[in-house]
Amino acid sequence: MAGSPLRILVVGAGIAGLAVARALRRAGFRPDVTERRTATEAPDSGLYLPGNAARALRRLDLDLPVRPLGQVIHRQRFLDATGSELCEVDLTGLWAGVGECRALPRSDLHRVLLTGAGGAVRHGAEVRTLDLAADAVTVTFADGTVNDYDLVIGADGPRSTVRTLAALGGPARPAGQIVYRGMVRGGPSVAEWTALLGQRAGFVVMPVGGGRLYCYADEAGTAPPADPMARLREVFGSYGGPVPRVLDALDRVHVGLTDEVELGRWSRGRVVLVGDAAHATAPTLAQGAAMALEDAVVLAESLAAAGSVEAALMAYESRRRPRTKWVRDRTRDRDRTRDVPPALRDPLLRGRGGRIFQEHYRLLVDPL
Repeated sequence: MAGSPLRILVVGAGIAGLAVARALRRAGFRPDVTERRTATEAPDSGLYLPGNAARALRRLDLDLPVRPLGQVIHRQRFLDATGSELCEVDLTGLWAGVGECRALPRSDLHRVLLTGAGGAVRHGAEVRTLDLAADAVTVTFADGTVNDYDLVIGADGPRSTVRTLAALGGPARPAGQIVYRGMVRGGPSVAEWTALLGQRAGFVVMPVGGGRLYCYADEAGTAPPADPMARLREVFGSYGGPVPRVLDALDRVHVGLTDEVELGRWSRGRVVLVGDAAHATAPTLAQGAAMALEDAVVLAESLAAAGSVEAALMAYESRRRPRTKWVRDRTRDRDRTRDVPPALRDPLLRGRGGRIFQEHYRLLVDPL
């Protein structure tokens, strides 16, 4: 169906939606892209892109505009709560032949994807209803406008409206983590991705270029605190390594909960889900953006190669499920280490942690 006049709607203009729009345009399609939020600038945060994300960006022909952004990450360092070394992962060796690992502001990647997708996004366009017919979907928007499409792609995140309206699954499940995110200027010198592991809590710091650090911290829980900064200092104030200076330099933090999405199917009729709308996990392996970029590549390839939309959606899901399941299973494996007391966990990580953590990415080194 490459180059066919399929009427395609992409719902969501985050990483997943813009990547899908880019991939579809390269395959000869011209999708509409809508976003329920207005075009206001959201608070920035950082993003870590493993080697398979770099490979997907290369397939989207967006690796060159991303290359000057952020900072290449060569190692993942794991420390205990005091700042003593536990283990490390050689990322250059792990992802050799696949792509560089990079940390950068999320807004930088968003701008690259927006340009690559053609730049036209209809903001403030909330989908109210989906009427699924055998060969089309009628979409009603909150402003009362109605349009017919041959395919609707839900790229609207873990709390997807499209997923609900298409009866593809219920609400996302809480993954049991409270997360804190912040950007720091003038903090300590940190050259690599660095994680400090405590008891049911962790603190990650990484350089994202321009003298900035991105910090991501999490703790077990299901309810965000009323005062995130106070809680962050309460939980992590005794940590060592770079954490004290990061906390001193941090003047604002954004708090939220992690979600998990696990579905029996990703499509119904002419509606399909991509990215976190289909398979969100806790961000422990930092694979959310990478999985969304890979989804975009495979969905566009499937639509271009298949003889029908239905066949394309079946091919897309059959190719993507094994990888997203691997990420979900390995995420749960790693998260279970939270419940192991440091007195038992840390000696194991000092002896075998590098090999254990590297194994979590084994399948993802393979081609899409």
